[in-house]
Amino acid sequence: MELLVFGHAGARVLVFPTRYGRFHEYEDFGLVNALAEPLEKGLLQLFCVDSIDGESLYNRYSHPHDRIRRHNQYEQYIIHEVLPFSRLQNPQPFMIAHGCSLGAFHAMNIAMRHPQWFGKVVALSGRYDLSVPVAEFRSLFDDYYNEDIYFHTPNHFLPNLDNEGLLNLLRRMEITIAIGAEDPFLNNNRALCNVLSSKGIQHNFYIWDGRAHHPAQWQKMVPFYV
Repeated sequence: MELLVFGHAGARVLVFPTRYGRFHEYEDFGLVNALAEPLEKGLLQLFCVDSIDGESLYNRYSHPHDRIRRHNQYEQYIIHEVLPFSRLQNPQPFMIAHGCSLGAFHAMNIAMRHPQWFGKVVALSGRYDLSVPVAEFRSLFDDYYNEDIYFHTPNHFLPNLDNEGLLNLLRRMEITIAIGAEDPFLNNNRALCNVLSSKGIQHNFYIWDGRAHHPAQWQKMVPFYV
């Protein structure tokens, strides 16, 4: 597994790539450059991780049980290897989970599941229920469903979350969600916002003009939200 680090100090930002994306994608999309000023001033430090989507969520050649199992292994890598590595590089305790498109799912999912490690999440153009088809986008688990899928679907497990310790951690988190008005996942985002509101979890929800599901729009978003 490879990753790239940008910046020398400041809040640590765990950056997930889009579907099938690589660790260098955030730079390739011009998003590192869009954050050049806070990076140079030592306000942010980016940790851009690789993905294994082709082995997990988007692996059509394996059973959905094995897809989510592989995704679980990926999460363990992030929690037990990437986060400790980031702390060794930078003792700043504040950590931000961030991503665009499927990276937004990764960011939101891990922050909701492990809020003790994150103070902020910035999710752009995301999809937070991978178990149902939306427009031309298929379900990533076909018709299969199990406990692991439930606990990796924020729109499913959050409504039933009643652990006050976890809820209080989520309520102190700064949450920013942005989506295009014509993005097919708009209602998916609204559903997540409704769930957060029902749990007393404050969040910022922004709807941009058009589909806004493209690096050109994300370049405009990240200076405002990250």
